Amino acid sequence: MIIYLTGKSASGKDSIASELLKRIENVTRYIPYTTRPRRSHEVDGREYHFITTSELEKLETDGRVIENRTYNTIHGPWTYATVDDFDSHSNVLMVGTIESFKSIQEKMGADEVKGLYIECSDGDRLQRALDREKKEEAPKYKEMCRRFLADEEDYSEEKIKEAAVDRVFRNDDLKSCVGQIEDYIKSCL
Repeated sequence: MIIYLTGKSASGKDSIASELLKRIENVTRYIPYTTRPRRSHEVDGREYHFITTSELEKLETDGRVIENRTYNTIHGPWTYATVDDFDSHSNVLMVGTIESFKSIQEKMGADEVKGLYIECSDGDRLQRALDREKKEEAPKYKEMCRRFLADEEDYSEEKIKEAAVDRVFRNDDLKSCVGQIEDYIKSCL
């Protein structure tokens, strides 16, 4: 089974995923691929597999890319991809966009993919994004703002309904939110 966490940027998806992986033994994290530059705190193979455009093209040619999407950022095009490199017999935790969730669900089957949408107030998301960006050696505030504004369209009520996520969880309190998601996942496994 694939457990797919989705939500607007800075809604807490990665923090939630990290906590869930500590609490649920029989779930592994899927590491997505990206051509975007690595942030100072990121480690290749932990948050993402950081690859070049030509490496992504090779994976596509080999038929290993399940889905990908390119964003025209302030700093040029950045591509994110899901590559078929996970064990289909294990339970996998994935984090990503609602667009990616829909593609994964379409390719893998609705019975195999549980979509969990993480909600969070805009104020909290903005503060988290700003705090994260301030830690960077070269903060990319324009890109942070672009992502925040793009999320309004990407995660419209209509698109959330269309995606048919299985459950919505409110992340006002990380510990409580993680506990609720943990209980839900365990009931599905």
